[in-house]
Amino acid sequence: MNTAPSSAELSEQIGSDLPFLRRYARALTGSQETGDRYAAATLEAILVERSIFDNAMQPRVALFRAFHLIWATAGAPTADTEDPITRLESAALDHMAGLTNNTREALLLSTIEEFTFQEIGQIIDVTTDEARELVDVAIREMQASMTGKVMIIEDEAIIAMDIHSIVTEMGHEVTGIARTRKAAVDLGTQNRPDLILSDIQLADNSSGIDAVADLLAQFDDIPVIFITAFPERLLTGDKPEPAFLISKPYTEEQVRSAVSQAMFFSSTETLKAPV
Repeated sequence: MNTAPSSAELSEQIGSDLPFLRRYARALTGSQETGDRYAAATLEAILVERSIFDNAMQPRVALFRAFHLIWATAGAPTADTEDPITRLESAALDHMAGLTNNTREALLLSTIEEFTFQEIGQIIDVTTDEARELVDVAIREMQASMTGKVMIIEDEAIIAMDIHSIVTEMGHEVTGIARTRKAAVDLGTQNRPDLILSDIQLADNSSGIDAVADLLAQFDDIPVIFITAFPERLLTGDKPEPAFLISKPYTEEQVRSAVSQAMFFSSTETLKAPV
């Protein structure tokens, strides 16, 4: 017989996994604000109704499963199309209708959060084989949905070329690779990208975060993917933080998934469907 943990025990169980639930929720919704709101709603629901946190599961699996119970109950978030903060979400709503149910969720859980197919099945209440098929469908649907221009901010040549190769194989155009903050701003100003993929620490000890902030001051509706060895430092919920985040060392599948997700939420004005 399982005994329900106390509030302190429960907090300890899920505390280390909470930053990654925020990462997942932000990538799923395309927004820090909306993603954090769903994560907070999950914690509140667990405290009110302990049964949604299944003590028979691994704590991390149980936490994400509880999130999905909230997500499924509330439905996909809606956005105010007049509010520039939620413009990316608004653009994505039209695309959502054409995607198979649970595919994006399964893809993110598999590639970004690295759950097994069995664990994904537990989280979204499908079989292991169904979870595997959902990931396959997601890859096909999202990579075929649109292409665009991607800017890479990365000072390590090998990593930059690896990302370049992955992105171009997906059908996107790379506008260039910048190694410093100034080079990034110059490149982005000359050729406005549809997506920015940025490292945190750059060649001259400048910050990729600062470079992105400079660019977003000019183009405030460009989605950004950050790459960092310490993702939890950007997932506190205390300040403006990225909706899309890849941990180092990354896999090709993680990059493909993050790029697809970010493009999914990008403004459709400059994106085009593959011919």
